[in-house]
Amino acid sequence: MTDDRPQRLISDMRGVRYGEILAVSAKGTTLEAEVWGTQMLNDCPQELWDTLDAGQIAEELGALLVKLNGPRYWVLDGLGQKVAVRDPLLRDFNGLMMRRIAVIELGNNPRAEPYTLRRVNRGAVFFFDAGSPVYELVDPDGVAYVMQAYCVGVDPSLTEESLPDLERRLDLPAGWRFGTRILDEELVVDTSTTVATVIQDELENTYTLPHG
Repeated sequence: MTDDRPQRLISDMRGVRYGEILAVSAKGTTLEAEVWGTQMLNDCPQELWDTLDAGQIAEELGALLVKLNGPRYWVLDGLGQKVAVRDPLLRDFNGLMMRRIAVIELGNNPRAEPYTLRRVNRGAVFFFDAGSPVYELVDPDGVAYVMQAYCVGVDPSLTEESLPDLERRLDLPAGWRFGTRILDEELVVDTSTTVATVIQDELENTYTLPHG
């Protein structure tokens, strides 16, 4: 019998730091953002991150605008095979090495609005271990989005230990709620062959729909 479960390639990712650059450009009548990230290259040293200039990077990349996304910390436990959604490229941003890792569909709105669904072509598999805590945004229909990473770009004091009390910090839309639970079994979010659905809160913490 063939085991069709995604293969975990990297463990011990919870708490690992990274940063991203989102470069927005036009694609036909809509917009998309190329995502450059430090994942698997470095831990996004603060002294290098602080030197990044979004306007200068936009000019270098020929982008309409650039968003500095992070720094961020994973709250997942493992990663699976990464499918390249663009030709793999490495680039040095003022001493901070990044690679091109994903594309975000923006429609006609380049700004990241809290609690707005985005479609991300990232080709990734996320693993959350049994016994680990997960932090979830739940919409009025009961659909839960699992936090994949928290951000310290908006609130530098945020830590994983503070996440269970996050609901007190959020201005949740009507009918939405935030919760924490301990997994009874491993949770696998496999978007290696599908486009992922992601959402952010106003602190720019990022959540993913577990089923792509």
